[in-house]
Formats: sequence, C-alpha cells, structure tokens
Amino acid sequence: MIEITPSLSLDESEITLDFIRSSGPGGQNVNKVATAVQLRFDLRNSPSLSADVKERLVKLAGSHLTDDGVLLIEAKRYRTQEQNRADALLRLTTLIQKALIVPKRRRATRPTLASKVRRMESKKQRGETKKLRRNISGE
Repeated sequence: MIEITPSLSLDESEITLDFIRSSGPGGQNVNKVATAVQLRFDLRNSPSLSADVKERLVKLAGSHLTDDGVLLIEAKRYRTQEQNRADALLRLTTLIQKALIVPKRRRATRPTLASKVRRMESKKQRGETKKLRRNISGE
C-alpha cells in the first residue's frame, strides 16, 4: 500500500513500473542498464479515488495523461533504479495530494460606493492636469 494521506492509500496493484534505458547521467552504464522508471497509473479505473479528485487530477496531469486515462510519469533523474523508483512514486503522491485540495469558490463582489467616488475623483484630477497642458488658442 502506498500512503498518500493518512485517510487515503493506493494499492500497489494499481501501479505498473517499467524500467527503461535512461538518457540521463550514468556514464557507460547508460547504454547497458535500464535505470529509468516509467510509472503507469490507470486513473479512470482507480477504485481508490473519488470522481471529483479524478477530475482535478486530470486537469493537473495535463500532457502526462494518455487518451486511455493512464497517468504516465517518467523518472530518470538519478543513476539507480531505486532512486528513480522512489522519485516516480513521490511525484505521483504529490500530484494526488494536490488534487485532493478542494479549491475555494470565488464569490463575485461589487465595488463599494467610496471606491467608485475615489475612482471618479482621480479621473477628474487627471483630466484637469491634461487640460492645463493644452495650448491656449486665441493668444
């Protein structure tokens, strides 16, 4: 079980980890050892997440989401499989934690009467300043 929050955890069977060759650091091992990790998480068919969390996660995932609804995370920052695996799982958990936060609804507000008056006064003052800059015709 992968713990996201104290109340939410994912079953490890929902996640698929594939090891591929990395293009990152590793010296001569780059061409020989498969150190990069490709994490796949089937978002649409996950029983662990609620519908609204899935919806927010789709927006957050962006281009990391395939057409089939599979979240794809590639981790190739480190030279070892273990570090890249931990990095991929960490990125998945932080993404899900961000999706768990319910955004506040925006309430439409109106400007106060005092702020409208202040705005009109500043516009009048600016107009007067520009009026004084004009050439006086007739002289």
